[in-house]
Amino acid sequence: MEHLRMCMVCREMKNKENLIRVVKNKSGEIFVDKTKKADGRGAYICENCCTEKLKKLKSLNKAFKCVVPDEIYDKIITKEN
Repeated sequence: MEHLRMCMVCREMKNKENLIRVVKNKSGEIFVDKTKKADGRGAYICENCCTEKLKKLKSLNKAFKCVVPDEIYDKIITKEN
C-alpha cells in the first residue's frame, strides 16, 4: 500500500518513501527525520527536484511558522543527515 504525501514545494503527491521529511518537534528542534516517524510537525520535500527551490523560497519558514536556520536547508540540499 502506498503512503502518499504532498511535496511542500511542487505540491505533487508522491510516495512518502521518495520524499525527505523534516520535523519540528515540541522543543522547537528542526531536523531531517530519517525514520519518517518522529513526533512533531512534519513537512515533505522531493529528494531530487525541489531541494534547491526549498531554500530559495524559504518554504520551511512558512511551514513551521518560524525562522529556520540556513544550516538546516543546507543539510537537506547536500543530503547530509
